[in-house]
Amino acid sequence: MSVEAQKEARRRILHTLRRLRDTEVTPLDLTAPSVLRELLTFVTGPVDDSYVPLMAHELGLPRDAGEPQWNVHDTRPGAKLRAAVIGAGMSGMVMAHRLRQIGADVVVFEKNDDVGGTWLENVYPGCRLDTTNFGYSYSFAQVADWPQQYSPGPAILRYFQRVANDLDLRQVVRFNTEVNRLEYDEQAGTWAVTTRANGTTETIESDIVVSAVGQLNQPNIPGIEGLDGFDGPVVHTARWDSSVDFTDKRVVVIGTGASAFQAIPHLAESASHTTVLQRTPPWMLPAPDYQTAIPQGLGWLLQNVPHYHRWYRFQQFWMTVEGRRHYVTVDPAWESPVSVSAQNEELRLALEGYLHEQFADRPDLLPHVIPDYPPGAKRMLRDDGTWARTLKRDDVDLVVERIDRIEANGVRTTDGALHEADVIVLGTGFRASEFLSPMTVVGRGGVELREAGGTDVRAYLGVTIPGFPNLFCLYGPNTNLVVNGSIVLFSELGTEYIIGCLRMLTERGAQAMEVAPAVFEAYNQRIDEANALMAWGASGVNSWYKSASGRVSQNWPLTVVDYWEMTHDVRPEHYMFSTQSGSSSEGHQQSPGSGAPRAARGVER
Repeated sequence: MSVEAQKEARRRILHTLRRLRDTEVTPLDLTAPSVLRELLTFVTGPVDDSYVPLMAHELGLPRDAGEPQWNVHDTRPGAKLRAAVIGAGMSGMVMAHRLRQIGADVVVFEKNDDVGGTWLENVYPGCRLDTTNFGYSYSFAQVADWPQQYSPGPAILRYFQRVANDLDLRQVVRFNTEVNRLEYDEQAGTWAVTTRANGTTETIESDIVVSAVGQLNQPNIPGIEGLDGFDGPVVHTARWDSSVDFTDKRVVVIGTGASAFQAIPHLAESASHTTVLQRTPPWMLPAPDYQTAIPQGLGWLLQNVPHYHRWYRFQQFWMTVEGRRHYVTVDPAWESPVSVSAQNEELRLALEGYLHEQFADRPDLLPHVIPDYPPGAKRMLRDDGTWARTLKRDDVDLVVERIDRIEANGVRTTDGALHEADVIVLGTGFRASEFLSPMTVVGRGGVELREAGGTDVRAYLGVTIPGFPNLFCLYGPNTNLVVNGSIVLFSELGTEYIIGCLRMLTERGAQAMEVAPAVFEAYNQRIDEANALMAWGASGVNSWYKSASGRVSQNWPLTVVDYWEMTHDVRPEHYMFSTQSGSSSEGHQQSPGSGAPRAARGVER
């Protein structure tokens, strides 16, 4: 905007704020579709009509768009639906909320002593969001008092705890209870859920099971020779031991992924010396406000102007719908080992320029902090200059030689050097592709999930798996987001899809439902083909985005609107249904061959 336009905008805003203060403002009727669309497109600009329902869903006005418009008892009088949800983190909480809204008998099993999932478990120093926290919130539980744009872990945990309190969710959660085994009973059409709490094993029966354990819950402990023989404490960032004192200690950190990247600057402040062992440098996105508080004026608007925080959140959501997706999409004609398209090369040069600025006074470090792979092939991190300041400290060493073994007093690298340590910190990530681990999951025919999927557990829409009726997943295979969208949104959409499945199950009076194999295969073929055309699929760099086989098992490669459309309605032809007698209902007797034409149509947008 020109200077003159900015002045005029400020004049109009001040005039309106005064009218608001003096109660001269009449609220608009947002139940009128034309009014809502006009306001939405004021933020977004002209958009296709297909986007509008998604936009209204995220705004959360004039109502909670995800709230079920049915319940079990009205749909089938006398019916009961017993639901077991595993995990009381971000996904498990929204699932429990929606299940209660439809009148299901819900129990949530949580291994920890409180809600929050990963935000309860990850307490390493520096833990915070690397996406804006306004988008990292439920559409139906928006708040105005975030302390920062990228809030620290405790603030995120407080948000989820507040939601649990407001929705009275704790009454359905069994804390300190771990699920060890799930086994499907084909005759009864139910799941046997075996749990362990306080040394006692119990098995309950449930009509459906929802796994909300997520992808980032099992730490990856590297198989480095000698790790068990180290004399001092060994701490993984995902299982932080707050009793370990790092003051004036020699600390060796293994890894420079997201968690280590956040923790290392804080560790360096108290340690006598910090050695950073790096295998692959990260690409960093400049974020000057990464650790700063919400400006006072913005904070006032968020908390005092009606619905301002909703529109602010919506604007941030809209910026992520496509996000940087076009910068990481492969151009098959592009030939370069460090980029996948002209736009990806443009992004690479910009990010490399940022690194040159940050390390201009340390040319010795520069070759070791510039990645040799395309941006987007691995998780990109947020930086406000802290990383460079930390690595340039006199008491910090960046080591790029490979680890040979761990000895009693330090880490030996392949160049023969011993990096002495009093404490070793493992910033080695998670076993992300081991979905539903460490549970044993047994489906139809006594087939165990690991046997069925091997190292590549797949799911239709990240939600359902053939051979495992009435088992649903949230934040399941291929629903992780990298450069666009919100994982909270995806969990909400997955939840709403599951509620739609349960409605169909209830209306039919069916015992169980499972996705047709042909639909499942066609969908995953599309996902694999799309992932191959993204930077993370085209690059050979190591990444937690891939399973042991090399398949991209984590990431969603399509658009946010694609997932919205795929999960918006449950199509009965995509499923097979079992009746109470164990016989097949309509659709169930389809063979994969006869179901193939429907499957092909079903995975189209």
